[in-house]
Amino acid sequence: MTNRQLSALCGAFLAGSLLVAGTNVVLVRSALRAPPSAGRVPVVAVMPRIKGDPYFASCRGGAEEAARELGIELIWEGPIGPDSTEQIQIVETWITRRVDAIAVAAADQAGISPVLRKARAHGIPVVAWDSDAEPDARDLFVNPANSRETGQILAGRAACLLHGHGEFAILTGASNSAGQWIAGKYPELKLASIQSSGDDRDRAFLETQAILRVRPGVKLIVALSPPAVPGAAEAVLQSGRQDVKVIGLSWNTRDLGYLTVQAATLLARHRLAADADSLPAGRLGNRDVCGGEIVLGPPLVPLSGNLRSSH
Repeated sequence: MTNRQLSALCGAFLAGSLLVAGTNVVLVRSALRAPPSAGRVPVVAVMPRIKGDPYFASCRGGAEEAARELGIELIWEGPIGPDSTEQIQIVETWITRRVDAIAVAAADQAGISPVLRKARAHGIPVVAWDSDAEPDARDLFVNPANSRETGQILAGRAACLLHGHGEFAILTGASNSAGQWIAGKYPELKLASIQSSGDDRDRAFLETQAILRVRPGVKLIVALSPPAVPGAAEAVLQSGRQDVKVIGLSWNTRDLGYLTVQAATLLARHRLAADADSLPAGRLGNRDVCGGEIVLGPPLVPLSGNLRSSH
């Protein structure tokens, strides 16, 4: 997840509910390009944010499942770290190759968007997934979870674990300005620190160690990025602090990869109208499309309570 998502998510968490102000979004498809000719197998290129990360390895399993079902060629390529420069270079090669659709989990929303606009200008439909690009740089965004719903779930869980009062810290997935809200629904919850995990387990481990050292009053770590959850959990376990709890969000990563390829293939085959309000997604059934966004489903809260008993 990137800056805009995490800002909304943190706001929802801290307030217990989030009022989202925005404008109507008009879904504009990439420049018209003929669908793959009869008999030619469509090529869908999918990029994870970090190629070797277990999170994205699970997504790949779902992507490959969808590719087999749909009879397409799947390219899976990405950087070994969250490197927007390498992501840009990979997309450039896909444009040159003239693949039929591109799906990217952006490491840097602003950084990747110009080359995605270039792909669309060349008639290649673009799907952002897991972490969004700028809206005019993609046709669809496959969002793992609704930020408002996730924020409300985590806020309620945090209030329960802290019995309505106490200090907590947030680990985001990317550097951002989130967290400037005041806890309205739970005013006795005090936000002590917001740190970025960079969507990296090892960094989450180090940031959690620093939080526990500098903010000893913190009793709860809220991880807003799935890779941050195990990193934060391990740091708390190694600290011996049985009074500190961790909660974090996750979702079905295999389904995320599956849905991404389903959506990208529909675009590649020109089988999704610009004004479509739903799309067929194989074994996941129909999924709503709203403002160019498809939400995978409700989030999971994988860890809660004392980690020594739930790890």
